[in-house]
Amino acid sequence: MTFLPSVAWATVADMNVPPPAGATLVRANNPSPMTLDGTNTWVLVEPGRRTAIVVDPGPADPDHRRAILDAVRAAGAAEIGLVVLTHGHNDHAAGAAELAAHAGAPVRAITAELCVGAPPLVDRERLDVGGLRLDVVATPGHTADSACFVLADDRALLTGDTVLGKGSTVVGHPTGRLADYLASLRTLRALVEERRLIGVLPGHGRARDDPAALIERYLAHRERRLDEVRTAVAAGADTAEAVLRAVYPRVGESLLPAARKTVLAQLAYLRETGEPAPAT
Repeated sequence: MTFLPSVAWATVADMNVPPPAGATLVRANNPSPMTLDGTNTWVLVEPGRRTAIVVDPGPADPDHRRAILDAVRAAGAAEIGLVVLTHGHNDHAAGAAELAAHAGAPVRAITAELCVGAPPLVDRERLDVGGLRLDVVATPGHTADSACFVLADDRALLTGDTVLGKGSTVVGHPTGRLADYLASLRTLRALVEERRLIGVLPGHGRARDDPAALIERYLAHRERRLDEVRTAVAAGADTAEAVLRAVYPRVGESLLPAARKTVLAQLAYLRETGEPAPAT
């Protein structure tokens, strides 16, 4: 594994698509098989304005917090007006309270327990801060509290872990549900078409310029995996572990817990839809 420097900055050169004007990526120094190159924090500042929005302040890492504050200043902002979370996993949210305390900014998330000085986010709510407009889209599935944000004027979608810049995401049973996740992907697909969105700013991996195709690949991948699970069950896999070995025969030890959670989510989905599937 190649580790990043102490404070890792990702700018336009790291992406396959220029980000919207005023969007800066600050990548946390927490690379792993689960976080790819690290967790993406997005600093959003409307050009010519003085107030920033920070999306996913990342882990509780003082170096990363300083890099976020440096990015805010470099973008020409004098303050952080709002911190928002795509979901509550520690690699995205653990640094929120400390950043909020340093910046004097509220924190908002779908879950009230993660909020600081402000109410929870509401599906389809519009956030207007420092000349920026973010539209909230509840996207449960990866976790129950997952949300995405449309950067309205720039036709970009901030996706957290719902859609990544590389690979696929985990549906983290029991807090994540595959039925919810598939519904969320379809919601995003319709939103991309309706709003003519052209960019994806994910929680891990690089920025993308193919939201419609990317979401279609995610849906197709999930359907293929479900078919593989159905085939394993029909062939006699009568436990979750047997299905895991059949569907993910070459997964590394570091990714086994994630694969196991996804298998449990797949089996729960089959049972919910009336198909045969082992309970454990």
